[in-house]
Amino acid sequence: MSLDDYLTTEVNGIRAKNLDWKLRELQGPSVPRARVNGKDVIMFCSNNYLGLSNHPELKKAAIEAVEKYGAGSGSVRAIAGSQDLHFKLERTIAKFKHTKAAIYFQTGFAANAGSLPQLLVEGDLAISDELNHGSIIDGVRLGKAEKAIFKHKNMEDLERVLKAAKEKQPAYKKIFIITDGVFSMDGDVAPIDKIYELAQQYGAYIYIDDAHGDGVMGDHGRGVAHHFGLAGKIEVDMGTFSKGFGVVGGSIAGSQPLYDFLQNKARTWLLSGSAPPATVAACTAALELLERDDSLVRKLWENTNYYKKELQALGFNTGESETPITPIMLGESKLAQDFATEIFNEGVFALPIVFPMVAQGKARIRTMVTAAHEKQDLNDALAVFEKVGKKLGVGNK
Repeated sequence: MSLDDYLTTEVNGIRAKNLDWKLRELQGPSVPRARVNGKDVIMFCSNNYLGLSNHPELKKAAIEAVEKYGAGSGSVRAIAGSQDLHFKLERTIAKFKHTKAAIYFQTGFAANAGSLPQLLVEGDLAISDELNHGSIIDGVRLGKAEKAIFKHKNMEDLERVLKAAKEKQPAYKKIFIITDGVFSMDGDVAPIDKIYELAQQYGAYIYIDDAHGDGVMGDHGRGVAHHFGLAGKIEVDMGTFSKGFGVVGGSIAGSQPLYDFLQNKARTWLLSGSAPPATVAACTAALELLERDDSLVRKLWENTNYYKKELQALGFNTGESETPITPIMLGESKLAQDFATEIFNEGVFALPIVFPMVAQGKARIRTMVTAAHEKQDLNDALAVFEKVGKKLGVGNK
């Protein structure tokens, strides 16, 4: 069998189970009223929480950076790819997060895949929430530490694992508790305050992936550590720029020794070309904007609270969501897929999340509220959900 024959067989197997990604083409910027596959739709599946990807200040910063610095950096960070723009961004991240230092990666995935394997060495223990993001899972697997999983947000189960770890002889060199800050499928928030208490009690360190908390949670969108009053107290605060901050990239904020360690050890940082000037400048502009003005964060939460209340009033189940990530729980995969098709035909773009991305019987439409949505956008989308719900027998019918 040729390689192409093997790959075709594998893809056909995925398609037979209706689990393949059917990509749609965004024809223009990521804005609330967008054009997708030639159709005008209300965008309800973008992570662009604050609408910053199309913000004039970010675009201006990107254009000016290209004119001054060019299209690319020319190298990896460790050789000749560390421009003053990169160092400025890292200082800005640290200031925004209220930490001593921060290191910038090309993507959030690269931040996890590069940092976790170096932090988790032989003789360590990695304790991971069972619903952590795939980039955490891959990063932990690449490390040489022993691995343990605790039930989702279950502090009794986490303490059970920590107790067993404390009794182990010889003792672990380091113990890391690793969790998403905001879980991307359900929109629920990790109890970081309780995790911190247990970490202090058992001598463990905390690694937070705050991809969906950055720009959303806490004062001025500084993330879940700030939301729980733990600014600067979390050993490893990982975040992304591709969601709330509207650009792309990842970061690890923490101590100066952590920065120095990752600068010398993280392969995804050492061996990948550095982010281009336009990207870096736009990331910096996003943080500077939020540092001085939290109005977009406040608008995001106003929209979120309104939308959730109205959606629930229509009889839809929004699961465990505490954030702008708002699932419409539908149960069966086919129903979720049919719902997504129907709402797209009616002018709303939101995707079905089905097994194996979520457990059997937990299929849903994952909708994402942003600060850029106007009340009319929300109301028009709600009207579509009500209409399609009646047609398919969900909601108030």
